[in-house]
Amino acid sequence: MNNTTQPPVERIILGIDPGTNVMGYGVVRVVGKQTQFIAANIIDLRKIDNHYLIIKRIFEEVTKLIEKYLPDELAIEAPFLKDNVQTMLKLGRSQGAAITAAICREIPIVEYAPLRIKQLITGVGNASKRQVAEMLCRTYKIPKEALPKEFDATDALAVAYCHCIETSRQQYGTKKRANSWKEYAQHNKNKVHGIE
Repeated sequence: MNNTTQPPVERIILGIDPGTNVMGYGVVRVVGKQTQFIAANIIDLRKIDNHYLIIKRIFEEVTKLIEKYLPDELAIEAPFLKDNVQTMLKLGRSQGAAITAAICREIPIVEYAPLRIKQLITGVGNASKRQVAEMLCRTYKIPKEALPKEFDATDALAVAYCHCIETSRQQYGTKKRANSWKEYAQHNKNKVHGIE
């Protein structure tokens, strides 16, 4: 009888924080329940004054990232509602360009709302970008000076790490914490005796 177990599956996650001036990206490796930092940086689009050329550049740069890191999945931050409709439209287009690059390579895509990302990384939905960055630096033991000063890079890394957390929960499951002893006993009848 063969008792050998299969090694954990390795996955590469590419996280994208879409933007029209600066686009962030973060890359992590997942092996089982463990994640490892690979890269985080920005793509500077500020010198391009034509919005359509920005979309083209985003598509090209995300394609290059895919070719370089060979991600198994792409996690991208969903645009959040802004007062300025034109800004919202441009953000949606930049997100679409990144998504299209992944679709062309048949890479699965998942979107996360900014609130959800912050909750999973820091435990607080209204955490600041700085708090998110500091938590990621602690988690991955990254020196702050090793990352760009723009938070777009750590925002993108946060999207990738958020996806790691979500998929780990789905794959390995997480036990819901009981709010009372009675609730614990009801869900653990095989462990607790004599409790109704």
